Parts: sequence; structure tokens; C-alpha cells
Amino acid sequence: MKSTAWIAGVALAAAASLVAQAQAPAAQPAAGKPAHSFTLTSPDITGGKIAPAQVFNGFGCSGGNLSPALTWSGVPAGTRSFALLMYDPDAPTGSGWWHWLLYNLPASLTSLPAGAGDPHKNLLPAGALQGRTDFGTPGYGGPCPPPGKPHHYHFWLYALKVDKLDVPTDATAAYISFSVHAQALGHAELTGVYGR
Repeated sequence: MKSTAWIAGVALAAAASLVAQAQAPAAQPAAGKPAHSFTLTSPDITGGKIAPAQVFNGFGCSGGNLSPALTWSGVPAGTRSFALLMYDPDAPTGSGWWHWLLYNLPASLTSLPAGAGDPHKNLLPAGALQGRTDFGTPGYGGPCPPPGKPHHYHFWLYALKVDKLDVPTDATAAYISFSVHAQALGHAELTGVYGR
């Protein structure tokens, strides 16, 4: 039978090992290999500001209502499709404002051209769908905040684990957003600011 001193010594050594592991720094990426990063960028949103070409044309605004060009990289493994949501949490509605809902984008896609949010231009890949925004129609609806404090417009690109979202064609923005979150593997975000 082992002595009490020997058992105490083993227990002390085990405890010291656990403390050392807890204090060890987290593993870092190998030199020259950055950590995985899902990113979304746009040449049309520079310095965090949304240009007049992307602003809505109506409700007192006179922009071009042109959806921005977007590019992404660092896609999570297992991605089978993408969804893009554009949302303004600063809108004085109590629930924000949905400006763009785009889903069923193929996993092979890495960018969208400027103007892709216009349903009449046919710039989206086959099978991609656009949901009804808070303007009441499908497609991109640019910023048009009330005069005063600038608003923040979040572009969220979600990597999804399904090929297609199972949502009705007349689904609300909240329904689409719920479905996107339920199937998300990860997301990249780009925020633009606009005020008048």
C-alpha cells in the first residue's frame, strides 16, 4: 500500500500541473499564418461613410439607391450558402429598419457588384432571392434617416449550413432574419454611417 506522503506528493504534482496549464498563454497561429477571419469589405463605403450613390431616392432623400459592391473572404468551413442583411438600429421605429435581405447566395460566391440589389438589373446569381424590406418591396433600399444624428447601417454577411433557406416568398424581414440566425455558421460585418 502506498504511503500517505507518496499520495500527497502525487496530488500536489497534479495540482501544480493544472495550475501551470491554466496560466499558459493560448496557442498562437504559426508565424506567417494569420488566424481565421471572415471579413466583408466594400470600395463604396470608405472611411466608414456611405456615399450619396448608395442613399435612397425618396422620403426626402435624392440618392442613387445603388447597393454597394461587396467582397468577402475567410469563409467558415462547411459553408453551403450565404445571406446578406442590412439593418439600421437607429431608425425611430422602436424596432429598427430593414434595408436589404438577400439569401440563397451560392457558397462559391465571393463578391457582389454594385447595383446587385436592384431586382430589375438581374445581377444576382441564379436562385438568389431578395426579401421584402421595411420600404415594403424586395431589393435594396438605401439609407434615408430623418435630419439630425447620423445613423449606422450594418451589413451582415452570414455563412449558412444549408443550401437554401426554407422561408415563404412573402416572409417578413424578422422571419428571414430568424431563419438566417438559425442556420448560421458565422458572420462578417461591415458598418457604414450616413446622416443628413
